[in-house]
Amino acid sequence: MSPAAAWAVIVIGFVLPLIHVALSKAISPAKPAEDGAACPFSPRMGWLVIVLFLGPVGWLMFMASRRKRRAMAAARAAAAPEPQEPMT
Repeated sequence: MSPAAAWAVIVIGFVLPLIHVALSKAISPAKPAEDGAACPFSPRMGWLVIVLFLGPVGWLMFMASRRKRRAMAAARAAAAPEPQEPMT
């Protein structure tokens, strides 16, 4: 493998997914955990660790969770009753 191809794999497979997760608005901002919380990491930090260790597979997991959350929000919005105008 040439050095250029190796760098391309590193950048495309690890660096770009890390940047995407770090800058994504789909997850809550990176804040320290509240006192008494079971996990000291925020959801953003958790996703960053997953993507750091798993690379492209972790990024695909992140994308699948975003798609699932969007589908659930759309289903909830479609099932919500429409507001009715007051009768006068």
